[in-house]
Amino acid sequence: MSGTLFLCATPIGNLQDMTPRVVETLQTVDVIAAEVTRNSIRLLNHFDIHTPMTSYHEYNKVEKARQLISQLQSGQNIALITDAGTPAISDPGEVLVQMCHENNIRVTSLPGPAACITALTLSGLSTRRFCFEGFLPADKKEKKQILEELAAESRTMILYEAPHHLIRTLEELHDALGERRITICRELTKKFETVMPTTLESALAFYEKEEPRGEYVLVLEGKSHEEKRREEIASWESMSIEEHMAYYEEQGMDHKTAMKQVAKDRGVGKRDIYAHLNKAADDGEE
Repeated sequence: MSGTLFLCATPIGNLQDMTPRVVETLQTVDVIAAEVTRNSIRLLNHFDIHTPMTSYHEYNKVEKARQLISQLQSGQNIALITDAGTPAISDPGEVLVQMCHENNIRVTSLPGPAACITALTLSGLSTRRFCFEGFLPADKKEKKQILEELAAESRTMILYEAPHHLIRTLEELHDALGERRITICRELTKKFETVMPTTLESALAFYEKEEPRGEYVLVLEGKSHEEKRREEIASWESMSIEEHMAYYEEQGMDHKTAMKQVAKDRGVGKRDIYAHLNKAADDGEE
């Protein structure tokens, strides 16, 4: 019978956030797969955990996952921990989880700290709909594409960033998205935790004088539906009403239905479109 993979959330700063269930699991599994063993050993020592540990990280995630799958298939139970927080979120653990499912190996999660959710709840921005982006890609072309997608995003956005890249990322976000509200969270759950609700412009001005320190979670306001609607109307208004009508009629829409749709696109009444078309027709007959 195969063993079980346990996804064990660990503290993101404050060791008191470690749950008794995670401690018990780490003490009783056969192996702990850790992202950064030199950091995890301090955590395990603090809780008097002496379970054998193996390294599982971004640069061995496929090859090592195969080894771990083999151990699980032999009946061993394995705990997966990340450097801090919940495994498999912006983390190589997702590969191991996927391979477990492909091999019909049981996976269970022991919930606990996650920096993205902690920051979201502290942000003061909308939490009803949100998306997680993690770290922006290093590749310039890929990053440009992601930023273009984020510019149109209406949900609250959550990103991670390291201190030495923070200012550049804020500049890139401002260039792509324009002025937006942002809450910058730093050193979450630690002694010097800071939560700074601000705007992109104000944040850039702040970090001209203050050197970024610590790990950051950026919670960014999405584009409002009102702004998206204004942009949509502006894009339709770049063509004439006649061109707008032709756009729909060429797709097989009848004249009356096309008139109704054009009015909706432009945020005006159907009568306004009707009056314009009649006037244009009358002018053409003169």
